[in-house]
Amino acid sequence: MITKLESYYLSKPEPYQSCLLALRDIILQANAEIYHERKFQIPFFAYRGKKLGYLWLNGKKLMLGFCLDKSLQEVIPGFKLKDKYESMQIDPNADIPIEVILLKLNYYLSLIDRALPD
Repeated sequence: MITKLESYYLSKPEPYQSCLLALRDIILQANAEIYHERKFQIPFFAYRGKKLGYLWLNGKKLMLGFCLDKSLQEVIPGFKLKDKYESMQIDPNADIPIEVILLKLNYYLSLIDRALPD
C-alpha cells in the first residue's frame, strides 16, 4: 500500500516528480538521523525531533525550505516566538545545486546539534 507521503511524490508530474525524489534523497542521505513525514500536506523533514525543512510544489514553483524550530531560539520577553523559515526555488529542468543545499542543510543541522545535548 502506498503511504500518503509516497503518494505526494508520485502524484506530481514530470519533471517535478523526479526533482522532488532527488531532493528527498539528497536530504535523507546527508545525515542518518534525518527523517521525513507528511506534515502540513507536504514532505517535511526533521532531525533529532526538531523541524528541519520541507519540499513544496505550488503550481509550477518548486521550493526547498529550511526551518529554525522556535524551541531552539532565544526567548525574548514580550515576543512570541515562531519557527523561522527560509526557502529557495529549485528549477526542475536544471542541475540541482547540491553544494548549496548541503551547505544550508549542514548549517541547520549544526544549529540543532549546538542547542541539544548529545
